[in-house]
Order: sequence, then structure tokens, then C-alpha cells
Amino acid sequence: MLTYPEINPIAFHVGPLSVHWYGLMYLIGFVGGWALLTWRVRHSERGFTADQISDILFYAALGIIVGGRVGYMLFYAWPDLSANPLLLFQIWKGGMSFHGGLIGVILAMWIYARKIGKSLPEVTDLLAPVIPIGLGAGRIGNFINSELWGRVTDAPWAMVFPNGGPLPRHPSQLYEFVLEGVVLFLILWIFSIKPRPRYAVSGLFLICYGLFRFTVEFFREPDLQKGYLAFGWLTEGQLLSFPMILLGIAMFVWAYWSNKRCNNI
Repeated sequence: MLTYPEINPIAFHVGPLSVHWYGLMYLIGFVGGWALLTWRVRHSERGFTADQISDILFYAALGIIVGGRVGYMLFYAWPDLSANPLLLFQIWKGGMSFHGGLIGVILAMWIYARKIGKSLPEVTDLLAPVIPIGLGAGRIGNFINSELWGRVTDAPWAMVFPNGGPLPRHPSQLYEFVLEGVVLFLILWIFSIKPRPRYAVSGLFLICYGLFRFTVEFFREPDLQKGYLAFGWLTEGQLLSFPMILLGIAMFVWAYWSNKRCNNI
């Protein structure tokens, strides 16, 4: 068994203000995404300007925050929300959903794409390869906060989390950091180096993230208020990831089918 490296969730103080590691992880995700996308559009013909990259990430940030909070309350805390709708605005109490954030980002990108006269897939295909930076950084933040830990296990790399009881558990946050952060970034960044048909990069993102999240859910402790939904193993995260996989496959197939059809005309 490994020893959990207890890290103070507060990175440093600026006067009376406490700066948390989790907040810094969000900052790393946005700054890293901005830097890589800015570099990419300056070194290839992507049809976007550096200023538009900054705007895209600003809209994406709004989508993540609003969509993530709304999604969490709808998917994981509906009874509480229906009893007290004001809980939606009490973000200091925690509670963010990736799947809700994804929907929020898609809506934000649709609004921005219309604003600059581009199609939604043009924007999402550009953005998708850098999303894993934020996902990976966020999982490190979860690990530091000792939250979203895994199921009880006797694996030699198991850890006892301060907020997870006395039994050793899977460090599932690190599994997600590797799969949803590092591996997903490499797949999407390498795949998107060459021009691809519209929807292909976005579709690949949905496929890979959905598969990775579905897999890690077998090691991650299900949300206490939801538990297992069916079969003694199906979790809310898996239920929400399955449609992502199907939609991603449909988008990927459509991208290459429509591209081949256009080339044959």
C-alpha cells in the first residue's frame, strides 16, 4: 500500500485571500490550452486568429462553469435542487459535472461560432485537442483535495484517503489523470496535426473520453447519493458516458463518409 501524500489544499495566501490548488489547476488548464492553440494557429492554416483563440477559451470557461454546475445539480442532486432551487447558485459548496460542463461548452461554442460566422465543428475540432489539459489538471486537483477517490481494494498501489475512511482505495483520480489527461491529449493532438474532415476530431474526443471514463468508473467509488443504478455496477458516470461514445462513433463515421462522398462527386 502506498502512503497518500497529504498536501495542503491551499497553495498560498495573498493577504487574506487563500489560493487553492484546485483553482490553480483550472488556471493551468486554460493557460495551457491557450498557449498550445495560439501556437497551432500561428504555425498552420487553421482559419482562426490569436484573438479568436482567447475568445474561444473565454466562452469555454463560461460553458464549463455554468454547464458543470447545472449538470451536477440535475444529474446528481436533483432532489436537493427541486427542494431548494437556490442551491444552484451556491457554488462554494462544491459540485461540478463533466458531462454538464461538456454540454455547456458545446452551447457556448455554438453561440461563438455563429458570432464569427463559422460552423460549430470548426470550433469544436479546434478546441477538442487541448481539453485534456484541463481534464488532467482537474484530476490532480481532485487528488490533492482527497475527493472522488476510488473503491476499496487490496492493490499494492492503494491509498488511504483522509476523507475516504480507514480502508485503502484505488487512486482513481490518478487513473483519470493518465487516461483522460495524458493519453487523451496525445491521441487528439497527434490525430489533429493533419487536416481532418469536420466532426472527426470532435467525434474522436467523445469516443475516447467516453471509453476512458466508462472504464475508470469500475474503479471509482460511485457518488454516495446515487450509488449503483443497475446490475450492481452501473454508475451515473457510465450512464452519461455511453451516449457520448455512440454520438462520437456516429460523428466520426459521418465525417469520413461525407468527406469520401464529396470527393467522389
